[in-house]
Amino acid sequence: MKDLIKHEYFIKKALEEAQKAADKGEVPVGAVIVVENKIIARAHNLTQTLNDVTAHAEIMAITSAANFLNSKYLKECSLYVTLEPCTMCAGAIYWSQINQLVFGALDLKRGYSLHGNLLHPTTNVISGICGNESSRLLKDFFEKKRK
Repeated sequence: MKDLIKHEYFIKKALEEAQKAADKGEVPVGAVIVVENKIIARAHNLTQTLNDVTAHAEIMAITSAANFLNSKYLKECSLYVTLEPCTMCAGAIYWSQINQLVFGALDLKRGYSLHGNLLHPTTNVISGICGNESSRLLKDFFEKKRK
């Protein structure tokens, strides 16, 4: 139960980042990277802002955490993200060797799990944490876009 409370806390921090993305007109996906129960990186989608298709929340967070730790490997880190990573982000997670991936909503159209397990063999995955909240934020965003 203690782990569930911790995971919910950090996913809610990622949801705060996702809201920042939505406020900028970006697809609302947010991420935080945690080591020893401390957030060392926060990020949200910036693909529109930066005019860069690779500026996903996960990529931005991985870059920030690697800079913070001065290491390309994030073996002691947990990545919390509001939406299941895409294949590109799964590749970055693989190469950074993140210890744990915790995400909220499944991405039934573009999620990495549609293509098998693309993550590093040592990466532990937990899904569905605050999944309803993550899904609602995305649905609300796209409903507003269609109006």
